[in-house]
Amino acid sequence: MSPEVSPGSARDRELAERLRAVRTRISSAAASAGRGEPELIVVTKYFPASDVRILAGLGVTDVGENRDQEAAAKAAELQDLTLAWHFIGQLQANKARSVVRYAHSVHSVDRLPLIASLGKAVRAEQERRAAAGTGAREDLRCFLQFTLDAGAGPAEASAGRGGAHPSEAAGLAEACAATDGLQLAGVMAVAPLGADPVEVFERLLRISAEVRGVDPAASAVSAGMSGDLEEAVAAGATHLRIGSDVLGPRPAVG
Repeated sequence: MSPEVSPGSARDRELAERLRAVRTRISSAAASAGRGEPELIVVTKYFPASDVRILAGLGVTDVGENRDQEAAAKAAELQDLTLAWHFIGQLQANKARSVVRYAHSVHSVDRLPLIASLGKAVRAEQERRAAAGTGAREDLRCFLQFTLDAGAGPAEASAGRGGAHPSEAAGLAEACAATDGLQLAGVMAVAPLGADPVEVFERLLRISAEVRGVDPAASAVSAGMSGDLEEAVAAGATHLRIGSDVLGPRPAVG
């Protein structure tokens, strides 16, 4: 149930109405497909922490970011809130130690060296928190990201904007499942521009089945954004990453 809209600033009211509209779309899509409603991750990149605070007041608990510097600053500013931070952008191995300080999940795990770096970083963070007595760092939930550009081979996949080739699914899943500090959550993909999202998400579900062959519990499917959430819900997505339809046009950045 969505919280009631309370009086506030124009931005409060705008976000409340946008969020209500997106939740209605998700509910309708789930009902039409005969599926349960997936988890909504509101992608707040380039928007201020004040917007995240408003969204938290409206019941949003899961927030997505794709740049470590921005995400780390927001997480620190909003540490009084109970939020799960999802890192969804391409991640360099040298940023792993920073990301694991705040991230609940990483949706862009796409290569073996990154798995090793994340595992090492999580274990170090767990030891740091234990020594400081500041609470436990749970295992990091990892979504394996795949590129679903038709006809792209492994070399093209690795040279793109992120995502492993589907042929690497079993190897990545096995490595993630075997790494202390990491929890294999499932799979993630972004529908390529111009592609039929129905076909794209069907391919992702086939990859998901292969990953579940390694770990049956790795059933999460992170798929669907503002423009294709209905198709993602119909395909069986468990997590939706929605930005502009909740927050509006992206602000100008320098």
